[in-house]
Amino acid sequence: MTLVVIDCPTGLAGNMLLGALLDAGVPEEVIHAPLATLGLGEGYRLVREECRSGGLRGVHVDVLPLETQPHHRPWGPLRERIQRAPWPDALRQRVLAVFDQLAAAEAAVHGHAIEAVEFHEVGSLDALVDVVGVCAGLLHLRTERLLCAIPPAGHGCVNTAHGALPLPAPAVLEIARQRGVPLASSADFPPAELTTPTGLALMACWAEAFGPPPALVPRVVGVGLGSRELDRPNLLRLIQADPLDAAPRDLSSADGPVRETLLVQQAQIDDATAEDLAFLAEALRQGGALEVFSQSVVMKKGRAGTLITALAPPERAADLRAIWWRHSTTLGLREEFQRRWRLPRAPETLDSPWGSVRLKRAALPDGRRRFKLEHDDLAALARQHDLSLDDMRELLRAAPAPAAPPASVEPGLEER
Repeated sequence: MTLVVIDCPTGLAGNMLLGALLDAGVPEEVIHAPLATLGLGEGYRLVREECRSGGLRGVHVDVLPLETQPHHRPWGPLRERIQRAPWPDALRQRVLAVFDQLAAAEAAVHGHAIEAVEFHEVGSLDALVDVVGVCAGLLHLRTERLLCAIPPAGHGCVNTAHGALPLPAPAVLEIARQRGVPLASSADFPPAELTTPTGLALMACWAEAFGPPPALVPRVVGVGLGSRELDRPNLLRLIQADPLDAAPRDLSSADGPVRETLLVQQAQIDDATAEDLAFLAEALRQGGALEVFSQSVVMKKGRAGTLITALAPPERAADLRAIWWRHSTTLGLREEFQRRWRLPRAPETLDSPWGSVRLKRAALPDGRRRFKLEHDDLAALARQHDLSLDDMRELLRAAPAPAAPPASVEPGLEER
């Protein structure tokens, strides 16, 4: 799994992300090629410079226009142009998602319909290069998961096509509101724009979560430098890493217990029937949750409620959120990452005179092995032969075992 972590202690900007990608080894042609097919190949020059900020090295990127560019770029024609571009679907979808987010924020800020939005700074040539280049670069790295630190937004004022605007920029606040993106305090920074709409829109559309990353082993670090001089290094770090606790795909080959990260989603609900909650739990399981369970709780004003908890792989976060919003009455959802240790296990099948039954084989740290029958298979055989579950277990215990030891069919049985 390719994990990318964006560390942004001094904020997010498109050119900083682009610089970090180039510093991480993404070839410039990866950025230029899709822009050329969009008809912009001769319209700009990418100035890449390795320099220092606050004594730390990195790559600074600037986009220089080579031809007159429009001051206003309506979203409708720009979207049609992107949709017609001969790009891979993954790149087209990512770029459209970022500009859709920018358009939605601009529309809300200025009180226009989305189709009537005319981009200024975010629709200029440099923003097109940033958005297309960053999306192409992250796809080139085969990014499967992206986590982003919580960025500071900045304070003070910034001069724009609309005149002097307060910071954080209105579009930055709107993107954060629409996508639920947290913004860190910038109280200890000098007045400056630290996070731009383009930078935040890119991360809002790419990041799985905002916050501290899990334990990891860095493989590649790319550093992008910002243009503004601050009282500290103005940089963004892109880290390609292996999660320290990532479980191997084939758990049967692991030598001992494996530590992995689980996503925990929770909501307390007091206005749904038991049938509704059961439907929600099953929908979450079907959507990728590893387990869903409930607990009775007493909520405010003494009301009885139910705490629903779903455990899932972190990459299922967005899909499961959609299920919560669709199939529950909750107005909020808590999320956190937890660590768990998992015994290596492998599936096996026991063929017996009474039929086949699946079982799980787990390896304990001291070398013993534990085996457990799949309850559904055991119950099906018991019904088929009109036997109790205990009688069926006894018969299977005496049956010839698979490659595992004969005692393997006893649930919970361990062997040295």
